Amino acid sequence: MNIESRLAQIGSVSEPVTGAVSFPVYQATAFRHPKLGESTGFDYARTKSPTRKVLEDAIADLESGDAGFACSSGMAALQTIFTLFSQGDHLIVSLDLYGGTYRLLEQIMSRFGVSASYVDTNDVEALEEAYLPNTKAVLIETPTNPLMMVTDLELVCSWAKSKNVLTIVDNTLLTPYLQRPIELGADIVIHSASKYLGGHNDVLAGLIVTKGQELSEQMAFLHNSIGAVLGPQDSWLLMRGMKTLALRMERHEQNATAIALYLDEHPLVAEVFYPGLESHPGHAVQKKQSSGNTGIFSFKMKDARLIEPILRHVKLIAFAESLGGVESLMTYPAVQTHADIPLEIREKVGVDDRLLRFSVGIEHVDDLITDLAQAIEKAQAELDGGAQE
Repeated sequence: MNIESRLAQIGSVSEPVTGAVSFPVYQATAFRHPKLGESTGFDYARTKSPTRKVLEDAIADLESGDAGFACSSGMAALQTIFTLFSQGDHLIVSLDLYGGTYRLLEQIMSRFGVSASYVDTNDVEALEEAYLPNTKAVLIETPTNPLMMVTDLELVCSWAKSKNVLTIVDNTLLTPYLQRPIELGADIVIHSASKYLGGHNDVLAGLIVTKGQELSEQMAFLHNSIGAVLGPQDSWLLMRGMKTLALRMERHEQNATAIALYLDEHPLVAEVFYPGLESHPGHAVQKKQSSGNTGIFSFKMKDARLIEPILRHVKLIAFAESLGGVESLMTYPAVQTHADIPLEIREKVGVDDRLLRFSVGIEHVDDLITDLAQAIEKAQAELDGGAQE
């Protein structure tokens, strides 16, 4: 069955009693046992919940994995994954990285003796140089946030298998509708499901998908033991959002491509980072391993002084953190999403004071371009007026 149909039908054939096409929200935390030694399959909601199970089964199927796990946030999902590792273990991690992931590794996991090296994961020589006898996993964002660096997943997964280390892929930006890392050799996929999967800026959630029985059993133990699980109401909201994922991703990509092309020709814009552009260095790899492009990209203005007035003058586009919702959002990574990453690392990868990140929504593309154009025009007018004074 095509993925569009599988998305639309999430939970619609899972309720055996009433035949409800929208799976019910089971608020229960405890479930009766038929008799001593028997279970309905549900005992306590932290371990397994009917509503959450439908969601977890759905994401495992969509990502071609063996098991799915729904967590209370994307960071809770990442922390659950990180507890696979022990004192003395080492991870290789994408150089251009979400600031929250860096913070978790450097300020929390480091206290438990887990270390990380940050490299361009598309560079096998860099991976070889970073590899240590105690390396246990490679953590990849592709495309990365915010500079949209693309990693060749088949290449890196093959390298990781030759070293007997796990490959963990953050698939938040592309979703299983456009990219399925497990089919390319990954062991674990993670999502900040608050983003494109939920799609409406109204639910906080994280998802994990594992491949292989042993790894799935390990993750199930950690998921239950740590207990940062997703509640039934949020599980239902997330399933409802995922039903329209295919339609939304198509519109996100269509809008983002048009706006990226517009900005790429704008005289005040220095650079646009979007794999959908043929000029992007990762365009060919992205085209090979995915069926489309995400709705988020970043761009650099030629003058850092334009940033503040642009953010002040956008109207339809909201100056707000997060991404992946139907509403367009713009953020300033250097002082928001990536503030916890040291300045020298940010500057090394290009997250500087001229960079804006744009999560393009599903509004009419002409309205978005008009809003962006007037904000840039007003920002430049303010600079010109200040210069004259």
